Amino acid sequence: MSIDSILIPTDGSAPADTATQHALSLASQFGATVHALAVVDLQQAAGPFNAGGLDATFVDRLKEQADEDVKHIANKWAQPDRFQGTVEEGMPSETILEYVQDNDIDLVAMGTHGRTGVRRFVLGSVTEHVLRESPVPVLATGASEEEPTLPYRNVLVPTDGSDCATAAVDHALAIARVCDATLHALNVVDESIIVGSPGGVLPANYLESLEQMGEEATGALAERATEQGVDVETVVEKGRPADGIRAYAGDHDIDLVVMGTHGRSGMERFLLGSTTEQLIRTGTCPVLAVPGGDEETAEE
Repeated sequence: MSIDSILIPTDGSAPADTATQHALSLASQFGATVHALAVVDLQQAAGPFNAGGLDATFVDRLKEQADEDVKHIANKWAQPDRFQGTVEEGMPSETILEYVQDNDIDLVAMGTHGRTGVRRFVLGSVTEHVLRESPVPVLATGASEEEPTLPYRNVLVPTDGSDCATAAVDHALAIARVCDATLHALNVVDESIIVGSPGGVLPANYLESLEQMGEEATGALAERATEQGVDVETVVEKGRPADGIRAYAGDHDIDLVVMGTHGRSGMERFLLGSTTEQLIRTGTCPVLAVPGGDEETAEE
């Protein structure tokens, strides 16, 4: 698996700047081309009660600011032969998704909130819509008060052995390999399924079977990592998936969490709206959300 093109949607906000730092680091490691996209949303700028349209001078100012935001990334990257900057008009989320399709983008890096004043990852936000609809992985970052560790030194991939989790593993292995990072393979056995079962009782060996599945999933990942020369640590824990992943990330100085956007049915699934979304909402480190169905492997 290779990352040849990275898209950075930008509005010049602090979260966008944080996403830019991560994107440029990955682009440097993979030798990728950087695409910077600023979308001028004239409908939002006009507001719901403006029937007379926008003043031309105001529109020009919006476009000039968008152009400055793109140039800011170009100056940080300073590799014009591997840079493409674009300013477009339209609905931000739809314009971003169209750009991904039209330009063969491999990865999108964007902040979880921007200049709108929204201080949390909310339903209906641009990032949330892109995360749900993007056919390629999306790296979601918040505005960090601390400088991120770049290149990454510790990459965490929660895995349950599902096809979707395997797609996330492919990306996690590739990133860990090019960054010379340690890969942490984590399986969290969801104890809350006991509470949700009729009468709160499950067969005595049920949790044991889940733990065995976790050991097999992390063990298989460890074998792949070792074959590719990637240092790896494996662990199986009990608890709620989001809480367990968040706690592990904090305790082990994790720089990036790589997750599939859904996983095995019958467990708390890795769906946006569930574990992955919770990590993006509350996590203290970036999350790379990898859509399922990617059949590529990290093998070379």
